[in-house]
Amino acid sequence: MLTLSLILVPLIFTIVLFLLPDSKCVKHIALFGALLEFALSVFVLINFLYYCHCVFNYNSQFFQHLGISFSLNIDGLSMLMIILTTFLSPLIILSAFNKSSPKPPAFYALILLMEMAFIGVFTATNVLWFYIFWDLTLIPICFLTAIWGGKNKRVITVEFLIYTLVGSLLMLIAIIYLYTLTPGNHSFNIYSFYGLHLDYKTQVLACLAFFMAFAIKIPLFPFHSWLPKTHTASPTQGSMFLAGIMLKMGIYGLLRFIIPLCPLALGSSTFYAVVLSVVGILYSSIIAIKQTELKRLIAFSSLGHMGLIAAGVFSLTFNGIEGGILQVISHGINVAGMFYCYDIIYRRTKTGTIASIGGIASKAPIFSVFFMIILLANIALPLTNGFVGEFLILMGIFEYNAYLSAIAGLTIIFGAIYMLWMYQRIMYGETTEATQDFPEISLRESLVLSPLVIMIFWIGIYPKMFLHIAEPYVRDLLEVLTYKLK
Repeated sequence: MLTLSLILVPLIFTIVLFLLPDSKCVKHIALFGALLEFALSVFVLINFLYYCHCVFNYNSQFFQHLGISFSLNIDGLSMLMIILTTFLSPLIILSAFNKSSPKPPAFYALILLMEMAFIGVFTATNVLWFYIFWDLTLIPICFLTAIWGGKNKRVITVEFLIYTLVGSLLMLIAIIYLYTLTPGNHSFNIYSFYGLHLDYKTQVLACLAFFMAFAIKIPLFPFHSWLPKTHTASPTQGSMFLAGIMLKMGIYGLLRFIIPLCPLALGSSTFYAVVLSVVGILYSSIIAIKQTELKRLIAFSSLGHMGLIAAGVFSLTFNGIEGGILQVISHGINVAGMFYCYDIIYRRTKTGTIASIGGIASKAPIFSVFFMIILLANIALPLTNGFVGEFLILMGIFEYNAYLSAIAGLTIIFGAIYMLWMYQRIMYGETTEATQDFPEISLRESLVLSPLVIMIFWIGIYPKMFLHIAEPYVRDLLEVLTYKLK
């Protein structure tokens, strides 16, 4: 029942907010709902650890004859994704408290609806329900961008929707086909899919269909063109959700579907997948160096980090996969912090152009320290969360191919170049007209940034708990992979 509660709490608050009239209490109700969800997820985590990675299940028998019963499951991978989602959601809601926007009830309701859909994706064991939650995540982000976004918001929203729906349609076709191959009365249960003995040709077709959906979501080069545009048009809260959690759905899909379902197909194409990921790292890093807009620079930086995570997962090594899972958590925290720092700057200066911003450190030294810590985590400085995950990923890629590991490692060098260059320009450059009256961050803004910084150092200094949660899942996954490749 705890597992079902993680779905119900944000859903109930979503309905309540949609029904409420516009009032000042709307944002506080939304924050309370998100904090309640976070408290519930922490309670689940404590029980998960106390009972030695006990798997939490929920199963409802309706529509059982069609194989589409509503079933949920929490294992190590799901647990980490749930904690990331419920940790970031209240911070994202709190970050919007200074935002004056039309229709606040709808705005906050969409945020909670998105949180509910993410939890559904990370817990559903019925593949049809996984697909429903997967597409449900699109509705809130599209409305947030189309209604509260910036320039060309509707055109960009349509492009983003078309991109993702094409990938989702291919995944749906693969799901339905695999459903017809399950024995007996057929079932959409993911464990029934795992039990299938697919021939090489079927694995290749299924792998391609799933890969397209997940590659677009991550996104991997060359399926990335929607990302910088959507970030540019989306409100900051949309960007924080998009980069902090939604992109991670693609990595989750690789781990949950492609590796256990299509080991033969993946085994024969692993090299090309890693190369594609590494090319994306280099491409995004070079493009980021040339950016003049702060938000687009952060977007391309995120693209490079996601490429590195994908390369680690595709290496099919223990270090690569475990490091990839940890880096999913770390990157979600770091990129949410980066986008919020951008939001603080933009609200005060009304510009995101790097050349128009300078001298902020002399006006807001506390903010400059917060920004520096998050930035250093983003470029994987030791003792920050970004270092642990990237170190394990590079070790995993090195075990697979030393040359590709050396090239992938360039992302740290390139990241340091464009991030530190950007920081020097906007923090220690000369004060501009836009920043001459730049105020220090408020208590509310520091309440958003402080938990992010705490997590940066917690994971960077003591990552054992997070690795401990991920380890059993990674070992089981590699055992399944080894068994199916025999």
